[in-house]
Amino acid sequence: MATKKTNDLVILGIESTAHTFSIGVVRQKAKSDDLSKISLTKSSHEDLVDIEILANEIDVYKPEKGGIDPDICTQHHKQVKEQVLQRALEKAGIGLDKVSAIAYSHGPGLPPCLLVGSEFAKELSDKYHKPVLQINHCIAHIEIAKLFGKMKDPIALYVSGGNTQVIGFAGSRYRVFGETMDIGIGNALDSFGRAIGISFPAGPEISRLWQLGNKRRNYIELPYVVKGMDLSFSGIVSDAARRYKAGNKSDESIEDLCFSFQETTFAMLTEVTERALSHTKKNELILTGGVAAAQRLREMLSIMCKERNAKFYACPIEYAGDNGAMIAYTGLLLYKFGKNKYNTNSCSDSQNSHNTNSQQVGYDTNNSQASHDTNSCPVSQSSKNSHDRFNANWRTDDVEIGWM
Repeated sequence: MATKKTNDLVILGIESTAHTFSIGVVRQKAKSDDLSKISLTKSSHEDLVDIEILANEIDVYKPEKGGIDPDICTQHHKQVKEQVLQRALEKAGIGLDKVSAIAYSHGPGLPPCLLVGSEFAKELSDKYHKPVLQINHCIAHIEIAKLFGKMKDPIALYVSGGNTQVIGFAGSRYRVFGETMDIGIGNALDSFGRAIGISFPAGPEISRLWQLGNKRRNYIELPYVVKGMDLSFSGIVSDAARRYKAGNKSDESIEDLCFSFQETTFAMLTEVTERALSHTKKNELILTGGVAAAQRLREMLSIMCKERNAKFYACPIEYAGDNGAMIAYTGLLLYKFGKNKYNTNSCSDSQNSHNTNSQQVGYDTNNSQASHDTNSCPVSQSSKNSHDRFNANWRTDDVEIGWM
């Protein structure tokens, strides 16, 4: 295909942590024709001008019933990956020869799904001789929301199927100030939805039923579990499901249950988020992750921030859920502002292991003195352990950030 002649920095991002397979392409216009002269100092708003999302192609596995089957989801990703790549490149108007580096979700996530993205990144890296960037999925959600919201140092409420965390930057890392002690809010919504006959994903339909229940205002008291800065959702799911099964034995309608379920769980999230703002004395809040699409949650957080004179921003729905653009953008941050020196020339030896031409977002602080020779490909700090291809349990606060 015809490609645009450019010396711009272009990162291709691959997302495959769970039900979504997505490829995004992000570009920043180069300040110099020589990419090796791009600034490697800490980022600022001036450094992050002219960022363009050229493509963000998404294909989602939707189970006919029940939750996500990792094996079937993996087959879905394998079947659509080439098509999604082709659509992304066509939308971006570039070829892979113009890509500066390939970023992919290294974790956390479902291992079989993560492996598809990891192997696809390796395949493209070997074929086109491009360096690979290993990206923490959770941090990518935060960074894309910060980009759109023009936020400098916010508290982030990250809410998705498998993750629920209140996060803030402190001491070179994104610190988790509070999180779920059992299941993520997205999983809680889906579990409750299955119990009342709503297919995956249940969130949109629960929100619709919430609107009907909101007219009745028949609030049902459900378990409200907040312990310090942490939350628990398993109890409220069990109790709401039990009440629904009681059926005609009570006057609690499905609309009442959905209204009460959302009001309770979203109030819990708002409480711990406000406490984090108060504790850190930060005055910015971003909402990101798939559940950020919930209008009632946005409303509660907006009201809370207004009362605190804090700035609130909810990530655009297209970029709030899992997507390749957020992986590509976070890859761009790593490429420009990574802790270690980064070589813009790829490794040509395809016989090398997967990580001989890769670098992670963050690195082992016990090896903080390590540096990379600018004449050789950087080696991921995980290349000598079992997390070569992915890290299914890679925590947000395990990562040291090089661009803040």
